[in-house]
Amino acid sequence: MNQDQVKERLLLLNGDVEEFTVTFTGKKSNKVDGLYKPAEREILIHNHNFNGESALMYTAIHEFAHHIQFTTAATPVSCRSHTNRFWDILHRLLFEAEKKGIYENVFEKDRRFAGLTVRIRDEFLVKNGHLMKELGGLLSEAMELCNELHASFDDYVDRELGLHRTVARTVMKINALDIDPKIGYENMRTVARIRDEDQRRKAERAFAEGKSPDMVKAEFGCVPKKEETIARLESEKNRIEKSLESLTIRLTMIEKQIDDMRAGRV
Repeated sequence: MNQDQVKERLLLLNGDVEEFTVTFTGKKSNKVDGLYKPAEREILIHNHNFNGESALMYTAIHEFAHHIQFTTAATPVSCRSHTNRFWDILHRLLFEAEKKGIYENVFEKDRRFAGLTVRIRDEFLVKNGHLMKELGGLLSEAMELCNELHASFDDYVDRELGLHRTVARTVMKINALDIDPKIGYENMRTVARIRDEDQRRKAERAFAEGKSPDMVKAEFGCVPKKEETIARLESEKNRIEKSLESLTIRLTMIEKQIDDMRAGRV
């Protein structure tokens, strides 16, 4: 598979993107498998790092996700490029690549991974979800008792249980909202943060269907309002204008010093 074929496969995943190039460096790197150069819109792949097509395609898709992230962001992307939005883009591309046979999921193909996945999910993640939900119910009982005795519930969980009060209230909320423990505790926390009941149930189903935490957060999380985005852009515009004004003044001073030196005035 050459670099042109890699680009063709990437465009099958998303053809509505800014123009980009894929370059095989012909090198082997111990640091990274690939890079994305946003200024050049170029995906670099150290193709000598790979023995098979699947691992190479994963790297290409990863860097393609960076290209989409950088070229479609409403506001300039910071140096912290592996954001929630990046992982959302990448995971959606990977699911699409699996459907189209462009990328083979090693975690499903290898029996050892399949066995580990079942054990980790069933024996730990799901069990932990059940335990934390039950804990929320017990803490609710403790809060009722504290109210009856006019005692501080925060003091009870902080000092008697050694449990942070924020964590206590989170698991109590999970119990009260009756969130499915099969999605695991961390994902239960994400669902519990969603205020709208209909959206909360949709997010719960999305986790159950196998969507990644980043995909769910991107779809059901807090979306910045248009006014907030405009305000951020205007704020950045003002900062840039002030910097330009300061640099222009400094440039004028330097040019004057150069002219004075050439004229022998200093």
